[in-house]
Amino acid sequence: MSDDDLLDRLQCAAFGYFLRSYNPTNGLIADTSRENSPCSIAVVGFALSVYPIAVERGWMTRADAVERSLAALRFFRDSDQSGQPQATGYKGFYFHFLDMQSGTRVWNSELSMIDTALLLAGALTSAGYFASDTSDEIQLRELVDVLYQRVDWCWAQDAKSTLRQGWKPECGFLNYGWDGYNEGIVMYILALGSPTHPIASGQYAAWTATYQWENLYGIDFLYAGPLFIHQFSHAWIDFRGIRDRFMREKRSDYFENSRRATEVQREYARRNPHGFKGYDEDCWGLTACDGPSQPLTERASERRRLFGYTARGVPYGPDDGTLSGWAALASIPFAPEIALRAARSMRDRYPEMVPAHQYASSFNPSIAEADRAAWVSTGHFGLDQGILLMMIENHRSGLIWRLLRDSPPIRRGLRRADFRGGWLSGTSIPPLKR
Repeated sequence: MSDDDLLDRLQCAAFGYFLRSYNPTNGLIADTSRENSPCSIAVVGFALSVYPIAVERGWMTRADAVERSLAALRFFRDSDQSGQPQATGYKGFYFHFLDMQSGTRVWNSELSMIDTALLLAGALTSAGYFASDTSDEIQLRELVDVLYQRVDWCWAQDAKSTLRQGWKPECGFLNYGWDGYNEGIVMYILALGSPTHPIASGQYAAWTATYQWENLYGIDFLYAGPLFIHQFSHAWIDFRGIRDRFMREKRSDYFENSRRATEVQREYARRNPHGFKGYDEDCWGLTACDGPSQPLTERASERRRLFGYTARGVPYGPDDGTLSGWAALASIPFAPEIALRAARSMRDRYPEMVPAHQYASSFNPSIAEADRAAWVSTGHFGLDQGILLMMIENHRSGLIWRLLRDSPPIRRGLRRADFRGGWLSGTSIPPLKR
């Protein structure tokens, strides 16, 4: 199978998640395929982003994509914003997990700033793609404006120097903020670009002041352990050649930084400091994912702590031998050769991790199950399918990057964060590496 055929098959299979996990009455998407899973607002953001890809690839009609997008956008516009324990949101933000039918808060979840940002990034993607003068597409863009403009980013600071991570009606703001390099860069850009409640540029500088620059395995890069951190914001924003003050001082950019982080992941697996089965230069991918949590079977060669669902990372852990095949392949825009080689190698060795061509959340070769060579997470996770689909598309066509490069909020936010150069300054856009 050619690389293009392989990627097309994996993308199409990933898109199937959003078709199967969809509530047509309100446009909500389930967090996972497991029974009674609630909606994740971040997964809805990924859904709004992948509908344009599906239209371009011929997996969905434009009319169907608009209808699904409108259902979700109308729901969030009309949702209960009182901030009560059983509401949907407050101050333009939304609770992390919602009931799939009623759309109200479940699991005592927090009002999530980052997940709201991912939802809004998807909404802006939808508005950028559905730009026709039909009544439905005009209404879609108007709904996106309403949702984006009512988010009170200033309130989300709680008079602190950086944005807070969450808020609960029972106790107010959580005790920690978005500090250190993380997936929150798209959130800060949206907060800076707001036409109604923008945070000050100094808040972005205060955030970058908490960064941790490291040298690992001879590679200098802005540190974050889990691989998804180096991918999520890149699903929407093309960071090639544009630099904020921090990256100008380091003579790098966030795209190059993610390439280096991918190399660090690969080198960690090659060195395999804990001696886990399966790890090597073509079998890697430590990230936030599901994982085994039950005691090891008698057949296991050693006893070790198992972490269940957690954010695995390198080189400081946690690490229990659990890898995510989708995470390696989602780095394809940064390092296409090694990402594709890893994808093929892991599929050949552990085909059970890609049932029906759709990646499971994770697999663990150190723990065999029945006739399988590795333990495999049950069901599928919407975040995994969404990021994989988007990053493959950015590698293949740059579709999402093109849409968001023309988004006024994104451009405004980047400029207020003091990004300069590249496409933001009108210079040519670098070609995609094949």
